[in-house]
Amino acid sequence: MSEQLAQGERKLLIVDPCESCREVMPFLTSAGWSIESTSLDATPGHQCDVGLIRLRASHVENPESVKRLVRSSGTEWIALVDRELMTRAGSNELRGQWFFDFHTLPLDPQRLRFAVGRALGMARVRRLCNRPSAMEDADALVGNSQEIRTLRGLIVKLAPCTSPVLITGESGTGKELVARGLHRLSKRSKGPFMAVNCGAVASNLIQSELFGHEKGAFTGAYQRKIGRIEAAHGGTLFLDEIGDLSLELQANLLRFLQEMTIERVGGHSTIKVDVRVLAATHVDLEKAVAEGRFREDLYYRLNIMLVHTVPLRRRTVDIPLLAEHFSQLYAHEVGRRPRRFSSGAIEAMLAYTWPGNIRELANRVRRGQVLAEGPEIQAEDIGLTSPAAIAHEAMTLDDYLLQAERKAINDALTRCSQHMTRAANLLGISRATLYRLLHKHNILEEGSRSA
Repeated sequence: MSEQLAQGERKLLIVDPCESCREVMPFLTSAGWSIESTSLDATPGHQCDVGLIRLRASHVENPESVKRLVRSSGTEWIALVDRELMTRAGSNELRGQWFFDFHTLPLDPQRLRFAVGRALGMARVRRLCNRPSAMEDADALVGNSQEIRTLRGLIVKLAPCTSPVLITGESGTGKELVARGLHRLSKRSKGPFMAVNCGAVASNLIQSELFGHEKGAFTGAYQRKIGRIEAAHGGTLFLDEIGDLSLELQANLLRFLQEMTIERVGGHSTIKVDVRVLAATHVDLEKAVAEGRFREDLYYRLNIMLVHTVPLRRRTVDIPLLAEHFSQLYAHEVGRRPRRFSSGAIEAMLAYTWPGNIRELANRVRRGQVLAEGPEIQAEDIGLTSPAAIAHEAMTLDDYLLQAERKAINDALTRCSQHMTRAANLLGISRATLYRLLHKHNILEEGSRSA
C-alpha cells in the first residue's frame, strides 16, 4: 500500500463497507472515482489515493489495527461512524488524531464527495513532501521554489568534482544538508562523511579533534586518537562554522589542504590522507579577511566552488511543504498521526519572517505536534499569531506590549532550543530576568528548562 500512485489516478478504498456505503458508490463512481472494497484484515496489498473505513466499537476498543492501516498506507482516511459510537470513550481521540475527516451514517453523497476531494488534495501534498528528490534524500532541501530547484541542480553539478566547496548562508538554512547531498552524489559516497562543528569544540581541543593525537601528547592523552581528518580518509570532511577557527588552526588547516598530509598532536610522522573538504559558515568571510580575522590564502583555497543557501523568508512558497514534512517527521515522537495545519496557522507561518530559518520552523512544528489538542495545529500551538486574529482583535497598548514581550521570549527559546543562557543573551537581558518573565507569562514548565 505504500507504493505511490500515479498523479492522475483517483482510487478510493472502502474498508468494511456498510449498506450506506454501497448506496453512495454509484454516485462516487460517476464523479470519477475507481472504487474497491475490502475487509480490514485484507487491506495489505491494496493501493488507494483516499480511504474510507467503517468504524466499529471493536476498532475503538482495540485501535491498533486501524492505526497500523492509516500509518502504513501513506494516504488520507475518512472515518464513517454510527451516531451511537460518537459518544463512546476513545472515539473522539481515534477520529481526531488518526483521520482526515469523519462522517456520521447514513451518508450524504454530495458532502462525502467534497470530503474525498479535499482528502485527495491533502494526500497528494503529503506524497509530494515524501517524494525523494534527484539527490535521493527525502530529508534534504524540501520545496518547489525556484531557489531550491536551482540549489538542487547546483549540487548535482558540483558533486562529482573533487575540489573544495564553500557553503555560505544564514544559520538554520540547511548548509549541512547541502554538504551531505554533495557527498551522497559524489564518487566518495561509499566512504565516510565526517562533520565537525568548529564553533562547538573548545579551542584547546579542536587541534586534537581535527588532527588526532598520540598517547602521552598532553595530560589526559591516555591512548592514541584518530582525528576527524584521518577518519574521513576516502570520503568527505565537512567543516561547519569554519569562520570560528582561530588563526593558528587556520594555518594548520591551510597546510593540510596544500599537502594533503597531517601530523597527529605529539607525533612526528607525516600521514597522507585522501579527503574532499567541504566548509560552511554564516560569517561574511570576505569581511573577516579584511578585518584580519580569517586568512586570505585559506579563504581562496576553500572558495573554489561556492554554494549559497537562501533564507526561508525568500522562499515562502516552500513553507507549507516544509511544515508538512516536519509534521510527519515529528509525529512519531508523540506516537500519533501527523496533524494537519489550520488555515490560520498557514497564514501565520507565511506572514512570519523566520529569523531562525528552517531550523526554527522545524522546532515550532515539533512543538505544535505536542501541544495541539484538536485534529489541526493552530497558530498558537506553534507560538505564532494568525494575521486574521490580530486584525479582528481589539487590544490596548498594554496588550500589544505584553504580546510582543511574550512573542520575543518564545522566539528566543525556539531559536536557542530552550537553552536559557543563550536565550537571555539573545534578548539582551540577564538569566534572572528571563526566568522572571517566564514565570510572568507562564511559558515554561519547570521540567522543560535547560541551563
